[in-house]
Amino acid sequence: MKKIVIIGAGGHSKVVQDIIRALDGHRLMAILDDEFKVLKKKGELYFGPISSFKDLFIHFECKLIIAIGKNDIRMKLVNELNLDPMDYETVIHPTAVIGQDVMIGSGTVIMPNVVLNAGAKVGNQVILNTSSVIEHDAHLKDFVHIAPNATVTGAVRIGTGTLLGAGAAVIPSIKIGEWCTVGAGSTVIEDMQDELTAVGSPARITN
Repeated sequence: MKKIVIIGAGGHSKVVQDIIRALDGHRLMAILDDEFKVLKKKGELYFGPISSFKDLFIHFECKLIIAIGKNDIRMKLVNELNLDPMDYETVIHPTAVIGQDVMIGSGTVIMPNVVLNAGAKVGNQVILNTSSVIEHDAHLKDFVHIAPNATVTGAVRIGTGTLLGAGAAVIPSIKIGEWCTVGAGSTVIEDMQDELTAVGSPARITN
């Protein structure tokens, strides 16, 4: 039985908690967030500040999930915690469809009804949100967030920390740089350099 500690107590965390409960062989042990001042057990769960993960790691053989939707905050926490990648659990909802020769990094969360097709590569601490589609041979770097119902078509490359908004789409073989934002419902038909924001269909750069 894998014991899971979740960092984050917001809306995204609620969905991750549901995934843990849907998985055989996983048990949610604790929810950590700095809104909690001290580590306390309530019912079957511990609640406490993020710093208390050390106490839990000492007393239990736990795996950690950072259940925070904002990519920059997720990266900041990973850097501050300075844990081995193997200390993070990768979770995949039972309804997700995972193709052959797919690579999925540590700490990545794959939500209900996601499709991740053959040859795709997904980095560490990535969020593939509900009903998103990652097509064949697409590559997603670390800390990417693909929002609900977004579609990444074949052979697309998406850089570290980029957010693809809800219902957005990227046509085949496009390259999107690091820390970009693609607005909800947008369609990306041209490459994007680092740290750009694009909205509309077709998507236009706004900064």
